[in-house]
Amino acid sequence: MYQKKYYSDFEAKKLICDIGKRVYNKNFVAANDGNISVRVGPDTIWTTPTGVSKGFMTPDMMVKMNLDGKILAGNRKPSSEVKMHLRVYKESEETNAVVHAHPPVATSYAIAGISLEKPVSPEAVVLLGRVPVAPYATPSTEEVPDSITPFIKDHHAVLLANHGALTWGRDLIEAYYRMESLEHYALMLTYSTNILNKANELNCNQISDLIELRNRMGIKTGGVPPCEIQPKQEASSKQAVIEEIVAKVTKRVMEQLQKGG
Repeated sequence: MYQKKYYSDFEAKKLICDIGKRVYNKNFVAANDGNISVRVGPDTIWTTPTGVSKGFMTPDMMVKMNLDGKILAGNRKPSSEVKMHLRVYKESEETNAVVHAHPPVATSYAIAGISLEKPVSPEAVVLLGRVPVAPYATPSTEEVPDSITPFIKDHHAVLLANHGALTWGRDLIEAYYRMESLEHYALMLTYSTNILNKANELNCNQISDLIELRNRMGIKTGGVPPCEIQPKQEASSKQAVIEEIVAKVTKRVMEQLQKGG
């Protein structure tokens, strides 16, 4: 069972800077894009400032806020997109960290309005489930948190139409890993469906086993990818075999009749 533990102020600020460097070095953001936040109490978070590259942050730049958006500490302004983070914390009590970035392949799916839900790998099913696309919303407005609200309780990642991606987790490492997994998943789908033009999807029985595994890991959200029911495939296969046997027997009988004639 996952034990809830808040970061200390020192840990939170340092880890945000560490993850910021990873996000920047992975090319998930450019210039001053993206934002990161960590919960350090039931009603308190540390978040990244506006106008600073995620690859060049220092702990003293961080901004402390409550979930109503009031600044409690720090000498900089938070990103206007922190509204998304605050909404996630309010809707999901188990969430302790949120990451927003613009990973290029996943963001391309967001631009195309294509959700990430093809069950092509066990890791994608367990770590992400299905990733919906939130409707387009004007950046920095209340439209953005409103657009993601329907997905917060049942998922832990969402694509933002024509914008980017948002992931959240029980700690900052989990939230960041989900962003990494999201981009990796999007890249695999791009290769398999658009370059190789072939993707063998997992069936419902296989997905069910993976969801059970996910539950045992203490992950209760993520959604379930759509799938084809395996029994129907088996029935169709059996029917094809029966038809083939009938055809062969019929042919053999006709041949015997012709010889006898």
